[in-house]
Amino acid sequence: MPYQLITETEFKHAKLLTVADLPHILIVEASTSYIPIEDFKQIFEAVGSLVPQHNITKLIFDKRNLTVFHQPSMEWYFVEWKEQMYHLGLKTHRKILPDNAIFKHSVKIGREKIKQNFPQGKFTMMDIQYANSIEEAILN
Repeated sequence: MPYQLITETEFKHAKLLTVADLPHILIVEASTSYIPIEDFKQIFEAVGSLVPQHNITKLIFDKRNLTVFHQPSMEWYFVEWKEQMYHLGLKTHRKILPDNAIFKHSVKIGREKIKQNFPQGKFTMMDIQYANSIEEAILN
């Protein structure tokens, strides 16, 4: 990969990385198979504090190490956290999912449920796409 990734902060279940020469991009890389909801919130609250400080406009969430899908975490992430981030200018999100058909299907069902229950959520106005690698997520 031609991009240099720099570790900014490490948590028990994830680390935050920046991309050298692309300071507007922040990467959250899950480092364990499951992130308990309180830890998940702590990680993304830290991300939220970095967004305005560093003018982050693109977030890449690398979930490849996850094996457990947790709907309450996803709902908080979409309905509360992304709502706040939209107002801070973070409107581009890239997700890298694990190579696990059940996990991918769970994500799809979870997103559909959130969209159905919160049709006016700011996440509906964001650029949210999936990628297969960090490099692809950076480029697109």
